[in-house]
Amino acid sequence: MTLNLNELRRERANINQQVQALAAIEAGGVALTAEQHTEFANLSTKFGEIAAQIERAEAAERMAAAAAVPVDPTPAAVTAPAGSPAASVPAQPKMPEVKGAKMARMVRALAAAGGDAKLASQLAIDRGFGEEVAMSLNTLSSSAGGILVPANLSSEVIELLRPKSVVRNLGARTLPISNGNITIPRLKGGAVVGYIGADSDMPATEQQFDDLQLTAKKLAALVPIANDLIKYAGVNPNVDQLVVSDLTSAIGAREDKAFIRDDGTANTPKGLRFWALGGNLIPASDGSTLQKVDTDLNKAILALESADANMTQPGWIMAPRVFRFLTSLRDGNGNKVYPELDNGMLKGYPVGKTTQVPVNLGAGTNESEIYFADFGDVFIGEEETLEIDYSKEATYKDSEGNVVSAFQRDQTLIRVIAKNDFGPRHVESIAVLTAVTWGA
Repeated sequence: MTLNLNELRRERANINQQVQALAAIEAGGVALTAEQHTEFANLSTKFGEIAAQIERAEAAERMAAAAAVPVDPTPAAVTAPAGSPAASVPAQPKMPEVKGAKMARMVRALAAAGGDAKLASQLAIDRGFGEEVAMSLNTLSSSAGGILVPANLSSEVIELLRPKSVVRNLGARTLPISNGNITIPRLKGGAVVGYIGADSDMPATEQQFDDLQLTAKKLAALVPIANDLIKYAGVNPNVDQLVVSDLTSAIGAREDKAFIRDDGTANTPKGLRFWALGGNLIPASDGSTLQKVDTDLNKAILALESADANMTQPGWIMAPRVFRFLTSLRDGNGNKVYPELDNGMLKGYPVGKTTQVPVNLGAGTNESEIYFADFGDVFIGEEETLEIDYSKEATYKDSEGNVVSAFQRDQTLIRVIAKNDFGPRHVESIAVLTAVTWGA
């Protein structure tokens, strides 16, 4: 453990007291014992070592002070009266950096500069957005979808999608897509293995292989940002957090819809619902008894176990309505049937709830679905860069379907384009409880 200068001085003073006490004994006419002689010698050696440490530490402090560059907190035109004490600035705690802040600042600078990358770079310098942001703006390249954001800035935003997307949060693995495609081989049929007699032939071993092919699909998210935030000329974690949160929330919600229930047509990924085998689409009961509910949930788990799924990272996905139904179930003694749901677990496996699972399916428009999958066996292939574009005049539809004018609302509409695809390595790793009316 390294001691600071004050601690070293205190320790030296303590040793000196012990040495003086021994010296006082001898000065009083009493001879020191052999043990006291040894102690005196050890203390003297220790005193010299600490004195040398203090000398080095003091020399280091003098050099640091001589090399320090003074900072004048007062404007150049203002001079302090002669003899007045030097002005001091209270120390300010450093604000923690917001993840994805560099991307947020780049978006703000570009929108403020009207898309002029060079002007945006200068704005980034003037506003203290950081050298990395300014340098990235200087090297931006345009694409058909807008401006291609460098991977070093995009990666932080992509990583922030994990808590915003239940599919990512439950453990779906991500792989980089290069040139728009990636192929993952998978074992389709196992080897033939058996015991044989002394004069018997070994059974033929034929492993069947297949491929999971992921092809980049274009995901576009529209994010309205108040112009007041774009005009803000400084670095503020709250502003950065708000912009990043808007960007990631919009992308994460649309990703979940695609990865859970898009059917793979119209340039969309194929989600869990349409990857699942027909035999793993299990109609749910009406949930009128605890036994029926528990049996249905066990059927979903058994579908994976019966197919020898790896079960490396299994988890549930359900709508909030169904989640609340399960949390409200009580046994005959009034105890919660699934108390672990309070900790986000069901039958020992994590639960993700999202409004991207519909609750208006079926003839009665009151049905939902529950997904149980091994998320360690599903993959998200994605390009490691994002594309952005912006407009102050465009219109968009809000969450209620109303057409909104960005110009009228004093907003800038940011369009973020990500490219990804989704699929399981083994389709047997997905089970879906269908026609779930629980909680309706």
